[in-house]
Amino acid sequence: MYPRKFDYTAPATLDEAVSALASTPGAKVMAGGMSLLPLMKMRLLSPSTIVDIGRISGLDQIEDRGDQLAIGALVRHADTAASPLVREHAPGLAAAAALTGDVQVRNRGTTAGSLAHADIAADQPAAVLALAATLVTQGPNGRREIPAAEWFVDTLTTSLHADEVLVEVLVPKGGASAYDKLGRRGGHSDYAVAGAAAWVQRSNGTVEAARVGLTGVGTKPTLASEVGEAIVGTDGSAGAIEAAAAHATDGVTVLEDLYGTEEYKAHLAQVYVARALTAALGG
Repeated sequence: MYPRKFDYTAPATLDEAVSALASTPGAKVMAGGMSLLPLMKMRLLSPSTIVDIGRISGLDQIEDRGDQLAIGALVRHADTAASPLVREHAPGLAAAAALTGDVQVRNRGTTAGSLAHADIAADQPAAVLALAATLVTQGPNGRREIPAAEWFVDTLTTSLHADEVLVEVLVPKGGASAYDKLGRRGGHSDYAVAGAAAWVQRSNGTVEAARVGLTGVGTKPTLASEVGEAIVGTDGSAGAIEAAAAHATDGVTVLEDLYGTEEYKAHLAQVYVARALTAALGG
């Protein structure tokens, strides 16, 4: 199926992109197009105008900014996965990027685009939740910094305003992180039936802080707060991990779909939370 007719503009600067969005109701931003174009072809989304930010310079970099990494809006999944900086300081995000889609998608789609699309079964949203990343947007009134925990509002819905561009993702350094999932075609390919990212920080054998992000299970990528609370203060042993993982879906509306019942997906959530915690804790 072909998309409905639309106008197209390729601004050279962020200011021009924001202006185009502000002046054109129904306009949508395109970076890699891996999420937007399929929706348009199925006519589930018919924007009046496509604002292609692919020609704006300076948005395709991963920068070391001291205590955090900055991942630009045009950084491809493959670049996030392969970046030595990301692999060292945010291995959970690198792993999630490496498991996003297929080779073609990873080489065309962007990390920021995946976060802006906010699919309920995407990989990298879980990682940015666990890593307590901050998403930076630019609109007519300047820039906003939005914590990842406040970014994902509902199914395919974020805090991004219609006249804003997601400019970069700021990822704090420190701690250890990991990501694991079951893909819809088995193994690690395709969207997650259930997946989890874990971030932990410990000292003298005790877990001092922890966060877990969950994907594929509920109505949106979710921070599994009670898992983090349950593992903090423990020695991070297998028993402690199992007990914490039991809280994987506390407060989460688990969705039954073509890939599993509520009970099955809740079970998978516990399994993959445990695996992510085990990997982050070096087990």
